[in-house]
Amino acid sequence: MANKRIYLSSPHMGKAEEVFVKEAFDTNWISPLGANVDNFEKELTHYVGATDAAALVSGTAAIHLALKLLGTKAGDIVFCTSLTFAASCNPIMYENGIPIFIDSEPGSWNMSPKALEDAFKYCEKEGKLPKVVIVVHLYGQSADMDRIKEICNKYNTPIIEDAAESLGATYKGVQTGTMGKYGIYSFNGNKIITTSGGGMIVSNNSKGIEKAKFWAAQSREDYPYYYHEELGYNYRMSNVVAGIGRGQLRVLDERIAKKKEMFETYKEAFKDINEIEMMPICEYGNSNYWLSCITLKDESKIKPTDIMEVLAKNNIEARHIWNPMHKQPYYEKFKFFSHIEEGSVSEDIFKRGLCLPSDTKNTDKDMKRIISLIKELF
Repeated sequence: MANKRIYLSSPHMGKAEEVFVKEAFDTNWISPLGANVDNFEKELTHYVGATDAAALVSGTAAIHLALKLLGTKAGDIVFCTSLTFAASCNPIMYENGIPIFIDSEPGSWNMSPKALEDAFKYCEKEGKLPKVVIVVHLYGQSADMDRIKEICNKYNTPIIEDAAESLGATYKGVQTGTMGKYGIYSFNGNKIITTSGGGMIVSNNSKGIEKAKFWAAQSREDYPYYYHEELGYNYRMSNVVAGIGRGQLRVLDERIAKKKEMFETYKEAFKDINEIEMMPICEYGNSNYWLSCITLKDESKIKPTDIMEVLAKNNIEARHIWNPMHKQPYYEKFKFFSHIEEGSVSEDIFKRGLCLPSDTKNTDKDMKRIISLIKELF
């Protein structure tokens, strides 16, 4: 079908999901409790190498609880990657914190250790260091965690890893989401595996995860009646949704292999087009290649919007790179530390970049169609 819709990254169900969901129905465990929730937590921690996890309604909820676990309160400063989705930093505002945004480095598109160090030095001079640093692993690739951890350890500042986009990716053999005090994953519909909507907080701090589960279940105390000493949240994942997650986890490695294959297909197809550059992949780890991203050189007469328009006319979805948080109207009043003296790396990537269709259901025919349309522009 010539006009078949091709998505950026849509849900891709396997065969096991239905079995686990049916089990939830058959046992009548539909609530945010049950075997699927417990086993999804165990199976995911086993996969990534953490000891404890809490399954939640979203990755955003996971970041929120991680910030609370690290004692973030009104007026506390939190450093956060700027080149990301708003969900990475919105929870800072839930706790009335003060975000400070950190630029990307060109070699990975992730948090710049140079800009991070500059931000720490500024805050040290001001006499108020950050409470937490939120590091985002962008588009499936790990940030340079050794360099970032070295700086954060110097200032005794804990790290939350926003691994919403990078489940299954590694840094020097270690899974993203397991190198900071807390890690978070997202299972939103467009992620590499999905539960339709959902998230997970992981840690080797079992007491912290128990506290997260307590808060996520409305902070109900262990009394024979309803009794609450703390503010709680309705953040627990349902047993039905967790069943989908268990099935999806079984095909994660297949999905990563397919995502990498698509990235390499684009890279090979565009190798002779000087204006196109693929997102750089760092040698220090393995990406999960969540989205295949490109940038166009400044001198290119073709712009990202030209590619997006041509694809859209042919019923194919592509998308801009994240618009940096420090450029958002809601967040532009907060401080930002750039990797470079003029402008910023994150703004440049946003201006010149786009995300190509990276749906794991794409066939060879689909890929040829996408590539052909783009090549015709050049």
